Amino acid sequence: MTRATVTKGSGNVFRDLGFSEQKSAELILKSSLLQALQEAIRGQGWKQIEAAAQLGIDQGKVSKLLAGQMAGFSVERLVHFLSLLGQDVEVTVRRAPRGRRYGTVRARTTNTAENCRRPILRNVTQK
Repeated sequence: MTRATVTKGSGNVFRDLGFSEQKSAELILKSSLLQALQEAIRGQGWKQIEAAAQLGIDQGKVSKLLAGQMAGFSVERLVHFLSLLGQDVEVTVRRAPRGRRYGTVRARTTNTAENCRRPILRNVTQK
């Protein structure tokens, strides 16, 4: 039996997969926002068609979001969807510590099922 070779990851799965630093930063943000969006939709207990109505998109796009497909959805669009579902999104920018030339991108979600089960108020007119 042959032993598999194991390589320790860098802590950034997208860099380990060969994406550039810039693209991996975008993918980290998008994946965290997508996870929060999935949790918000599932926390409401909606069918895909109900989520689509809340987000103003068709059911097929909701299906792609719930399946984890990020292509075709910008960071801005995912943030907008989260706001439509009553979720707050915060972005914090701070100077990188001394000794590090470039900053890093990290994303953290604090969603729980309880946070996602609040009523959705949709009196916002979109232009």
